[in-house]
Amino acid sequence: MKEDIKQKTEAFFGEYEDRFNRGLSGKPDVEGTAAAFADSFIESSPAGVHAGKNGDEFRKAIPQGIEFYKSIGTRSMNVKKLDVTLIDDFHVMARVHWDSRYRQEGRDVAIEFDVVYFLRDFDGGLKIFAYVTGDEQKVLEQYGLVSKNTTPQEV
Repeated sequence: MKEDIKQKTEAFFGEYEDRFNRGLSGKPDVEGTAAAFADSFIESSPAGVHAGKNGDEFRKAIPQGIEFYKSIGTRSMNVKKLDVTLIDDFHVMARVHWDSRYRQEGRDVAIEFDVVYFLRDFDGGLKIFAYVTGDEQKVLEQYGLVSKNTTPQEV
């Protein structure tokens, strides 16, 4: 694997992690978050496959997503492990093992989960164009962080 793309991917997710955690502390970086995504992107999860457009609606959803996570007691989201696979000279697959921490009703909750991201490296910058997640709703329900009718918002 080319070391430069591995290092770029590590730096990308370090910044992604920092940006998310700054958002939890009340300083959402809407433009920085939007800049991490391609003009169009795909999410796949047990809830289905959804296409997104990186535009005004996406920018409006970013602070709403942060507020959702704050409302369920999210304190931090940290990269515990990152595996990078070079697909070709322009595409990377990154499996991120996240360690998320919550505090709700006086109890601390730790949840670890994986997300697989697909990124493209054109014009010198990485952009997420697809990601695959597990059943976030089910896990948050199992830990009592949301009720059955609550809809999590990915950011």
